Amino acid sequence: MRILFASSEAHPLIKTGGLADVSGSLAAALVEQGHDVRLILPAYAAVTRNHRWRELGTLTLPGVRGRLALLEGTLPGTDVTVWLVDAPLYFDRAGDPYRAPDGRDWQDNHLRFGLFSRVIAALAQGIGPTDWQPDILHCNDWQTGLAPALLADIPDRPASVFTIHNLAYQGLFPKSAFIELELPGALWATDGLEFYGQISFIKGGLVFADRLTTVSPTYAREIRTPQYGCGLEGLLNQRAEVISGILNGIDTHTWNPRTDRYISQPYEPTDRVAKGHNRAALRAEFGLDDSHPGPLFGHIGRMVEQKGIDLILAALEPLLASGRAQAVILGSGEQRFEQALQRLAARYPRQLGVQIGYDERIAHYIEAGADAFLMPSRFEPCGLNQLYSLCYGTLPIVHRTGGLADTVSDATPETLAAGTANGFVFDTSSTAGLAAALERAIEAWKQPELWATLMATGAARDSSWQRSAAEYETLYRELHSPG
Repeated sequence: MRILFASSEAHPLIKTGGLADVSGSLAAALVEQGHDVRLILPAYAAVTRNHRWRELGTLTLPGVRGRLALLEGTLPGTDVTVWLVDAPLYFDRAGDPYRAPDGRDWQDNHLRFGLFSRVIAALAQGIGPTDWQPDILHCNDWQTGLAPALLADIPDRPASVFTIHNLAYQGLFPKSAFIELELPGALWATDGLEFYGQISFIKGGLVFADRLTTVSPTYAREIRTPQYGCGLEGLLNQRAEVISGILNGIDTHTWNPRTDRYISQPYEPTDRVAKGHNRAALRAEFGLDDSHPGPLFGHIGRMVEQKGIDLILAALEPLLASGRAQAVILGSGEQRFEQALQRLAARYPRQLGVQIGYDERIAHYIEAGADAFLMPSRFEPCGLNQLYSLCYGTLPIVHRTGGLADTVSDATPETLAAGTANGFVFDTSSTAGLAAALERAIEAWKQPELWATLMATGAARDSSWQRSAAEYETLYRELHSPG
């Protein structure tokens, strides 16, 4: 099938979060399965200046200021064809895809991603400097949400899929943005793009795409509840029959302990002796006590309440004070959490290591060297680090939500007997809930045979993109050949 895959970011070209990992990896997996994929992105400055591109031709769309062209190249390390929407007045800027260097959102994001959606819709109809037209249009998150809305009344349009990666980000703008975008007046309605007096880009996908997906089965159910629906649960319940949850995969070439170029010693994920060498390297990296008898916990993530960093702070401190565990934490976020972690590390320098920011090498060091990985997110559409951890023989400790609930099986007598246990899960998003899970993990750590069994079960799980891509392929075929 011919698939136009639309995203605002894709690794390794441009990345601010998990959307980039999904876009790059899923597109590559679909190509490996024999499909003709065009991955379309905005031509950000960071992308055009660091890679080679050739111009396919220009486009003419009403209301667009300055140059508008389509560039073509290849996603590095893959056979995926990439198209870039080259509109310098909109995308050739410093900063990340959504924010200026000062961290504030670009004030014209509605125009920037409105243009992006218009180009996607045009190319989906075969309009532009190429005669290629897709069978399937796959849009991702609010930045592409207007495209399905713009195609809604077009005859012979391709079938469309819209994937929700995080419903909390909706692309909300004032009504003036709707007017400035010169969209059809009929779209300003509750069964269109209007959302409590604002324009909602994500509603374009939720209302008008033929099929909706989320990045895990549990999240597909959660977003239909008031707790997780962000005000859109009514709409999502109306469209429940076309919603499905497909778990993300991971890049098992980059995240593979047997071949990992970043870590101290490559190893089989069930080899506790070899993993111990990586634990020693991680401890040395952060100046931790290498003779400590307890488990070493790891955490990588944004230091915000959604990720449960406040729970980690509160639950870890008693363990550090009593000398029962060590931890290494990597990430950045709210200043109050960064400073609290740094103060805690200063009090327990031989037990807690903290690095503010992100470092790819340290991230791999943590996955390889930690015994268990802390992921107490209050909500988590899918999550990737728990999947990395399972591949590295690092047991996840997670809150039962979203993709965490779908991938981590709590170590209970029943799951141990069934051979499915691979981590520790707690139900209540609280310090007490996390603390109880940590206590269970520490007790399991004292039982080498039990711990080895949990490691082996986790490592045996197939977290590759090939599995996930096969599910998307089935969905595409249902749309392309209905009935």
